[in-house]
Amino acid sequence: MRFPVAIAFLFLGSGLHAQVAHINHITVYGTDLKRASDFYHDVMGFDTIPEPFHDGRHTWFRIGPHQELHVVSGAKADEPHHVDVHMAFSVSDIADFAKRLDKAGVPYGGWNATDKKPTRRPDGVLQIYFQDPDGYWIEVNNDRF
Repeated sequence: MRFPVAIAFLFLGSGLHAQVAHINHITVYGTDLKRASDFYHDVMGFDTIPEPFHDGRHTWFRIGPHQELHVVSGAKADEPHHVDVHMAFSVSDIADFAKRLDKAGVPYGGWNATDKKPTRRPDGVLQIYFQDPDGYWIEVNNDRF
């Protein structure tokens, strides 16, 4: 009977139960590396960072202090994606960000992504949705967490 107690003590006393996973990177897989890379750099404003493959199929971006976006080419065709599966990024001013989308000719809107009007979540956060060149959905909101 002492053995199970010792194991419980080892796990509870060691702090292993407190380990929390954090996002390291997100990968999008598309058909045209230049098109997607230009979108994430020019429209989203992400800075490129060195990538280790050097094979012409990867572009990496910094999207947070310790988070990256990896764009990988090789998909045979654009696949349809549902808006419920999306990446979300926060900005301080939705209207200012929407001007970037307008300048780039990217359609956007609230949940239906067509009307150029943000949706207000129940917690008051404004959000807009749009798609990248490979059809991946992106939410941009003004959450101030």
